[in-house]
Amino acid sequence: MSPQLEFVADAAQFLDVTAELLAADPVACSVVASFARRAVAAREAGVAPPPGDWWLVVRDEGDAVVGAGMRTAPFEPRPPYLLPMPDEAAVALARALHARGEETLGVNGALPATVLCAQELARLGGGRVEVSRHTRLFELGELAWPAPAPGRLRHAGRDDLDVTVEWYAAFGGDADEQAGRPRGSSAHELPSRDDMLRRIEAGHVYLWVDDRDRPVHMLGATPPAFGTVRLGPVYTPPAERGNGWAGNAVAHLSHRLQAAGLRICLYTDQDNPVSNKIYIALGYRPVVDVANLLIAR
Repeated sequence: MSPQLEFVADAAQFLDVTAELLAADPVACSVVASFARRAVAAREAGVAPPPGDWWLVVRDEGDAVVGAGMRTAPFEPRPPYLLPMPDEAAVALARALHARGEETLGVNGALPATVLCAQELARLGGGRVEVSRHTRLFELGELAWPAPAPGRLRHAGRDDLDVTVEWYAAFGGDADEQAGRPRGSSAHELPSRDDMLRRIEAGHVYLWVDDRDRPVHMLGATPPAFGTVRLGPVYTPPAERGNGWAGNAVAHLSHRLQAAGLRICLYTDQDNPVSNKIYIALGYRPVVDVANLLIAR
């Protein structure tokens, strides 16, 4: 019997149905779980979900939930993000999207589901599968403190909206350059000013300020989902790099969250030696590799 694919429009309903699956491996499932929590919070604040967004529930022949995914990316080509699922479910998803006439030119998420779905999409619609980015999920083990840097970590406030929006916009291009790619070659999330303000007011954006109280680094965090928080983006503007701001910001926030009983994880670009080196030195250990794939036609 083929797997059952259920497309859900409401994030709260999706969380109810997939709670057991997401809670069983909250680190590996952190992207989907945190985005769903954020979508629920936005809906409660009166923000309607963008048209075309969906959440995916995969069930086996016994009706047990055995996989999940989502299509909520606010950037082109709006790639679905897939959690681990049976191989036949990943292929069935590609066929379902093709049958729906839903153009899908990218797929992100867990291997091998991402590859299988992208390959079937390319077979059905023409084209070839290309790797946009290889990323790696890390979880903090025992925190190793870096050499101290002057300053302190604080929550961003409403007065910091302009600088956080500016730095968030710069993050994607700078990350491409650090990884040896042309600037702008990878798609990255870019929150609107309203969305950024909601994140600030929810306490999910942090700044490292130097000993003159000047912001020199930005660090984001997701809302807790099933006992797990994911950090990112981690951004230091070029003029402030090399001063230890990133390592100290990540270490201080990681310590604070771990002391509250939370698990902390983050993603790194495997082609960026700078960020990988920093996180490994802090005590972050690799969990799983994830691929961002494009379908070129």
